[in-house]
Amino acid sequence: MPNIIAIETATEACSAALSVDGRIVERSEIAPRRHAELILPMIESLLAEAGISRAQLDGIAVGRGPGAFTGVRLAIAVAQGLALALDIPIVPVSSLAALAQDAPDAGVPILAVIDARMGEVYAGAFRRGADGLVAAVNEESVGQASELLLPQSTQWCIVGTGWDAYRDALAARLPAPPTFADGARFPQARDIARLASPQFAAGLGVPPEQALPVYLRDKVALTLAEQHARR
Repeated sequence: MPNIIAIETATEACSAALSVDGRIVERSEIAPRRHAELILPMIESLLAEAGISRAQLDGIAVGRGPGAFTGVRLAIAVAQGLALALDIPIVPVSSLAALAQDAPDAGVPILAVIDARMGEVYAGAFRRGADGLVAAVNEESVGQASELLLPQSTQWCIVGTGWDAYRDALAARLPAPPTFADGARFPQARDIARLASPQFAAGLGVPPEQALPVYLRDKVALTLAEQHARR
């Protein structure tokens, strides 16, 4: 099995994981604004624990967002730097998918929601497959929690900070109370590694320059410029 380093810094949680010999070891810390300080030492600590060098890595898995702009950019930049130096491929993984992967297997679709501030959430709906891995059932989105559109389902499992931030607004969009809800969960690198492993096995890694961030809210700068022009 390939040796994979996974990186996830799209939210307040900073995490790295190493998949080696079929097992995953990880480092994770809730550390807003300290991700740049922590992520490389986490990676070096994982390699030391496993007794392998950077040169023995076969690929990099990275949380591509959505999430905080600076956090998403950092993860992509670190992944690209490592992959370029080692001449190995990258598999970008949705941070929302990683969040959904951490949900319990309740036999119902999973709604992953990350607080995007300003009354908005980054949201994605997922369903767990027979292999235990989640797959998207709709396009990821960003928008007002009170206007969230969901695929048809009678029950939902909900994870992510968007639930704690906008519980009432999201609950109003559900057909019934969620079977499980946890607003204190964040995307974690261990789940980035799990979701990336089949893609690496299938040879679906991409060159570093093709590993791109997904912001969803990438038109915010233009909107602000337009607002400024109207003053």
